[in-house]
Amino acid sequence: MKIKKWRADLQALLFLLPFLIVYILFTIWPMIKGVEMTFYKWTLIRKMGFVGLDNFRKALQDREVWEALWHSTFFVILSTPTMIILSILLALIANRKSVLQKFYRIIFFIPSVLSVAVAAYLGLFVFQPYTGLVNSTLHFIGLLPGESEIFWLTETGLAWVVITIVTLWWTVGFNFILYLSAMQEIPDEIYEAARLDGASDTQIFWRITLPYLTPLTKTITMLQIIASFKVFMQIYVITGGGPLDQTRPIIQLIYQTGFKNNNLGYAATMSYILFVILLVLSALQYWINNRKGAES
Repeated sequence: MKIKKWRADLQALLFLLPFLIVYILFTIWPMIKGVEMTFYKWTLIRKMGFVGLDNFRKALQDREVWEALWHSTFFVILSTPTMIILSILLALIANRKSVLQKFYRIIFFIPSVLSVAVAAYLGLFVFQPYTGLVNSTLHFIGLLPGESEIFWLTETGLAWVVITIVTLWWTVGFNFILYLSAMQEIPDEIYEAARLDGASDTQIFWRITLPYLTPLTKTITMLQIIASFKVFMQIYVITGGGPLDQTRPIIQLIYQTGFKNNNLGYAATMSYILFVILLVLSALQYWINNRKGAES
């Protein structure tokens, strides 16, 4: 029996081997090299010299690093709750029996198939002054008088609004599908029993639908936090991190440090600081979820 089990394990390993080789070469090995780079002054061309923990000390005292981390955190605060609420609302609309049900499902999901570059350039076109769709519409309906223009991308507050709107429009489809699938798994008998007891639609949502969606919401929240912390391309295309680096996230700073300032060692250090932050956030939410589960 042991020989048969050993042969079965060996056969399974042989089938897994191509994937394991690719995974080690393109995931595990770069992570190991990244850790090594944090301890060196490392350029795009070669390793220069050992610096120990100097990169970490510099990063913890660097005002630009803390500002970029705050910008990423601010984007998480803006996007994550809005994304969850919007996804649930869209799923509720698309889950209602209607002649437009299929249309809703298609139109809500379509933006998510676009690449980030396409979505960002569309956002740039829509919100640009003078010829942009938003300003032109505001002029047409009379909310923007005369020659007045709203410069969405040159004012920090408005720039964050544009970045958040474009990101939500582009990514909401994925979470919408998850919530829609979860709603369809709720037994109809529960809704029918609640209506027979005189429950209103609002009561049904708060007492039945939302509690059923809670486990999924916890998962989506964590995934959305991680994804929002990694925001880069849409900001890079829409504002370039401006105005005056006031929308520059940590990923953009890492990119600029590594590839524009030719300092891969310092860039790797910032990357692993972000990795630790995300690891701590994930562990914290996992602990909170398990604690709530145990108490209930």
